[in-house]
Amino acid sequence: MEVDRRAFLATLGVGTVGMLSPEDKAEALEHYMMEKLDEVVSPVAPVLAGDGDQDGPQAPRGVGNLFRPSDRIFEPMPAKPTLEDFFRLRFAPANHVLQSAAHALKTDQPEQTVLACLLHDVVLNLIKVDHGWWGAQLMEPYVPERVSWGIRYHAPLRFYPDDAVGYEYPEMYNRMFGEDSEPEPYIRQAYEFARDHPWYMDARLITLNDTYAFEEGVEVSIEPFIDIIGRHFKQPVEGLGFDNSPSAHMWRTIANPNRPL
Repeated sequence: MEVDRRAFLATLGVGTVGMLSPEDKAEALEHYMMEKLDEVVSPVAPVLAGDGDQDGPQAPRGVGNLFRPSDRIFEPMPAKPTLEDFFRLRFAPANHVLQSAAHALKTDQPEQTVLACLLHDVVLNLIKVDHGWWGAQLMEPYVPERVSWGIRYHAPLRFYPDDAVGYEYPEMYNRMFGEDSEPEPYIRQAYEFARDHPWYMDARLITLNDTYAFEEGVEVSIEPFIDIIGRHFKQPVEGLGFDNSPSAHMWRTIANPNRPL
């Protein structure tokens, strides 16, 4: 995907860029690219922070997609919603994660890697700050431990190359923010922990498949992943959000973004 540097920086708001850490800038860029990718499929897109009247109220940049100003009308969820229901009714069009999972599937990667790629960024509909950690918490009760572990640590690994698997530091980060950008200390600490962990590759493969997940004009859907979800995702019989799990409240929040209390 080609990104217009000036158009992207305009979405951050006047005077904001200089106050952002390298991690904040990289997060904002990835979210911008995901939103632009989804706009190709869905004409109803959230208003980006910084769009429109620069002097008017702006949604905080860390607010999830479902909670930002938009014209979207939310269809009611089923009484016992499944992961597939969330993809169709709350996460859609979800081009980025679907493309990421499709690449993992096409290249014959393990099914748990495919699942991790499919789920790694869906929490952005709820919150964008530290999305790897939030995403892991959202999924932990329902997926194998290695899947949620990989989701948690894929975020810091984005900033560090690994020649062994062909992952390079994104050149777009250099173009957008300069070659002297350095992740915050907690990001480096998380990377060093993950690098020395036996499950390191579970997270690294998510970042690798991310590289191929911003292609325009690619048609993707949830259909190729239904069987994989069935084999590796523990769908609660009560429905996501109603099973008293530690993250049930997060699923309810995503299901009901207009609920005031």
